[in-house]
Amino acid sequence: EVQLVESGGGLVQPGGSLRLSCVASGLAIKDYYLYWVRQAPGKGREWVSLLSTAGNTYYAASVDGRFTVSSDFAKNMIYLSMDNLKPEDTAMYYCAANSWMATDASSFDYWGQGTQVTVSS
Repeated sequence: EVQLVESGGGLVQPGGSLRLSCVASGLAIKDYYLYWVRQAPGKGREWVSLLSTAGNTYYAASVDGRFTVSSDFAKNMIYLSMDNLKPEDTAMYYCAANSWMATDASSFDYWGQGTQVTVSS
């Protein structure tokens, strides 16, 4: 059984930082395209970042320069480092894995349960 489990969310003040983690079991993350996706209350899913199987990284314009995705293949973990957080970053954050470089989040193979990030003073 494949599982993705996120952690590291919480309440942070504007301008602060958080690092989200996602541990995978039942699959080898090095073989998958790895995504972070977020969903704010009342809004649709928003793709945040992609780590390709070749090690290339891609970011949504809204987070580029502030967020960094990384991985540890030995631990089968994916990370999202978030700096200079803004209130509009408040959302549930999900990690996801897909066997190909998809753009439609609804088609991703595997999803975690999410971790809440709240940016507020």
